[in-house]
Amino acid sequence: MKSNRLPHAVLCAICVLGLSVSVGRAQEKAPASKVQVHVVITNMAERSQAELPRLTQQDVKVKQGKTNLQLTQWIPAQGDNAALQLMILIDDTLDTAVGNNLTDLKEFIKAQPPSTVISIGYMANAGVNMVQNFTADHEQAANAVRLPRGAFSTMDSPYLSLISLAKGWQQQNVRREVLMVTDGIDRLRGEAPQPSRLGPNFGAPIYHSMPNISVDANSASEISQRYNVIVHSIYSPGVGRAGRSSWDLELGLSGLTKIANETGGECYSLGTSNLVSFKPYLERFQKTLDNQYYLVFLATPKKKAGLQRVNLQTEASNSEIAAPDNVWVPAA
Repeated sequence: MKSNRLPHAVLCAICVLGLSVSVGRAQEKAPASKVQVHVVITNMAERSQAELPRLTQQDVKVKQGKTNLQLTQWIPAQGDNAALQLMILIDDTLDTAVGNNLTDLKEFIKAQPPSTVISIGYMANAGVNMVQNFTADHEQAANAVRLPRGAFSTMDSPYLSLISLAKGWQQQNVRREVLMVTDGIDRLRGEAPQPSRLGPNFGAPIYHSMPNISVDANSASEISQRYNVIVHSIYSPGVGRAGRSSWDLELGLSGLTKIANETGGECYSLGTSNLVSFKPYLERFQKTLDNQYYLVFLATPKKKAGLQRVNLQTEASNSEIAAPDNVWVPAA
């Protein structure tokens, strides 16, 4: 596979130049007792039939507990600041019937603006098999999309695959977002031993099939928030017994929804049913990408760097903000 690092690096350097300068100026103004925190938020409509307004810095409030935090930068992710790294991950355990919907995905990829670089990977063996590095050649990226294998690997966990990706993703001052196509079922660690609580105690913990959302969903969410990665997903059923179990399907969808909500993304589904077409959901996803903003605010650091809970709100008409539940705050 040919490497696309040079075009990708050139494109990102051009796209983020203005943003880097703006953020750098903001950092110079930070008081000694405060630190700069960067986050990408999305303006979403409360009512899809109503017009979505353009937000301004005055429309948004950032709170930590009951304390209002100072906003220092507000940059629409448009024009010179529209740079986006979009990673599309397809689960290799998906039923091959998803092939018809992959045509919609290819058309979506081809329609992306020049400021978007796209990479394609397939999730298997708790990692990601990259079939296309980041490229601004959207035709080339679309051609890299293939049918999933529709079979198991040694270790199938979309959450461990996401963790592997987020940890190895080089950080830059651009939007970094993931679109996962998966059923969210953890086929690697879905069965975990659970201690008996109300029933008879037979000694050692007993295995119960998928008693809760995957234990790795929390870790995938936290690591994505740590590295400023926004995670979206399109639900599509997979193969095997778990793919035919309504309990497993619901837990898989719940895991995907949890990560999307906590990272500031969206989970697109029709319950646990097969989607007739990806097109209407990809159109909603495109609207999400078109209404994002870079936000920089001042937070109070602790002795050690870590994730801190923040709450972003707006009172603008027909607006609802989607943002990470937690942000990474450097140490004092």
